[in-house]
Amino acid sequence: MDNLFGIPLPALAGQLTLGLINGAFYAMLSLGLTVIFGMLRLINFTHGAQFTIGAFGAWMAMQYLNIPYWLALVLVPLAVAALGMLAERTLLRRVYPMDELFQLLLTFGMALVVEGLLSVVYGSSGLPYDNPIPGGIDLGFMFLPYYRAWIVTASVLACLGTWIAIERTRLGAYLRAATEKPHLVRTFGINVPRMVTLTYGFGVALAALAGVLAAPMDQVKPAMGSSLIITVFAVVVIGGMGSIPGSVVTGFALGLLEALAKVYYPPASSVVIFLIMTGVILFKPVGLFGRPA
Repeated sequence: MDNLFGIPLPALAGQLTLGLINGAFYAMLSLGLTVIFGMLRLINFTHGAQFTIGAFGAWMAMQYLNIPYWLALVLVPLAVAALGMLAERTLLRRVYPMDELFQLLLTFGMALVVEGLLSVVYGSSGLPYDNPIPGGIDLGFMFLPYYRAWIVTASVLACLGTWIAIERTRLGAYLRAATEKPHLVRTFGINVPRMVTLTYGFGVALAALAGVLAAPMDQVKPAMGSSLIITVFAVVVIGGMGSIPGSVVTGFALGLLEALAKVYYPPASSVVIFLIMTGVILFKPVGLFGRPA
């Protein structure tokens, strides 16, 4: 069979591969948002800007310090996480007791500042980043670039590692307990504010890691995060606010669904995720994997 419902198999396989790539980024970014919201109850609109900083950090590390991609994959998320923790200690902590609207306005403003500064310094046309894994493999029905396969593999490993760290380790148990009963956790001598800062830094590191992975895929641009963040928030809502499995499964599934829409009905590809989000909000407001408070 050379086609499926009138679409040639190579074209369909290529689009599904692209959908899997997009789903990998959706999963990682929504996972970072879920970790931050689940532990801090913070709506972090700076997440897209932190994704962008990760991509620019990899480019600057290569351009100015001659740091290769594989080392940047470790150093850049750590550096961006440190910047995020500094912002949490100096800015975000002040709005925790306030209404969620103040959190939204502050994080949105921080994102605009980051994007504006990068646009002023580097322009908006985009900067190239060399592919660290050139070539690919011929599967017969399609050609699969090695780097695209690496993105999916790295995303799955990052998501699995996050789930294990939060659900299967003592530190994860402390984090969950600090979210539910912070005053009780303090009685055991645990520094809850420090845990909050570390949690925010971990969520930021996931966004920066996704940015480093995205740098060789396309040109590094100041607006690359803002074009993703609305879709990622929709993924979080569909999966369920605070649900780690929901973020990962929904991210990959919606990436594939978006790719199928591009093949069979392209005009719907830009709105299919938001149509699903609307239906989920109407019929299951807590999300597909969420649980009522």
